[in-house]
Amino acid sequence: MTPDDHALLQLLACGGASAPRRQLLDRYAAAEAALAAGPAAWRDAGLDAAQVRALATPADLPRATRDWLAHPDHRVVGWHDPDYPALLRRIPSPPLALFVAGDAHLLWHPSVAVVGSRSPTAGGRDHARDFAHAFARDGLVVCSGLAAGIDTAAHEAALAAGGGTIAVLGSGIDVPYPRENTALHQRIAEAGAVVSEHPPGTQARREHFPARNRIIAGLALGTLVVEAAERSGALITARLAADAGREVFAVPGSIRNPMARGCHRLIRDGAGLVESAAEVTAALAPLALELADALRGRLDTLAPGPGNAASGPRNDAPVLDPDYQSLWQALGHDPSPMDRLVERTGLTVAELSSMLLVMELDGRVVTEHGRYSRTS
Repeated sequence: MTPDDHALLQLLACGGASAPRRQLLDRYAAAEAALAAGPAAWRDAGLDAAQVRALATPADLPRATRDWLAHPDHRVVGWHDPDYPALLRRIPSPPLALFVAGDAHLLWHPSVAVVGSRSPTAGGRDHARDFAHAFARDGLVVCSGLAAGIDTAAHEAALAAGGGTIAVLGSGIDVPYPRENTALHQRIAEAGAVVSEHPPGTQARREHFPARNRIIAGLALGTLVVEAAERSGALITARLAADAGREVFAVPGSIRNPMARGCHRLIRDGAGLVESAAEVTAALAPLALELADALRGRLDTLAPGPGNAASGPRNDAPVLDPDYQSLWQALGHDPSPMDRLVERTGLTVAELSSMLLVMELDGRVVTEHGRYSRTS
């Protein structure tokens, strides 16, 4: 465990609202520096009295956390880390840190979330396998929640195809849930990535799962719902994906199948009706390719090095590029929706999404509820 990891874990352990702690990390180059800044800086970033007291008198880190981080394939990725997935930064309440077992680089890879019922029909399970297998063969990572049913089928199919898969947990990173998926949890940690915002040893709790769903939606370019009842956690994931400006797709089913009613509701509300993985891949491919290139390149430029400490907004965006100039002129200090930026620039949604993400990482653009504005 590095000193910066230790400092980040102390920031996690102090609890309370995440936004002030993200602001604190934004002000300093490292968690270690943020922690060393002291109570005045903590209060200035918005930390409350309880958080300041917890940081001033930190408890020893749990042995389970220290032992887990000692494994070479385990790491914690904080808000300040260049490896923190850029797409996840854009959701309304991004996690302060992610515990990752396996390949953390998969979190940057274009992915599609496959979610649905824990008690699917045989046909629904087959659909999940077929879609996930095709996504993996097309080079998309399959993201899901390790739950029984559709999630399990999607993870297993992606692994069988030799592709990448990400399992996002509603429990501690080392606590498979449900227990029946312990072996699958291990396989994904070895061949893909297991992710949780909860430290090792945290048991699954009902309230963790809606929060888990926001991470699934936030990591993926789009979300596919295979089967879901009218009241389903999969519909929460779909709503969160839509709120984050991501694509939502649904597989239709028989009107006599209660597990199809949630999908039909999504389609009525505007989700894309799809009958094959190719339709999803075609819809996501342009954005996936542009995001993969632009964001990976941007990640490399943010790698820490001598004299590259981030103490404020970054101003090195590629403003000399004509398209960036056009977008910069189209942006104002009043938030603008995506469709207005399309009208003003003549660029596509895919092009604008990629450029806005880079500019957001630079600190030049902020986004709120799907609207974009300059920071200065």
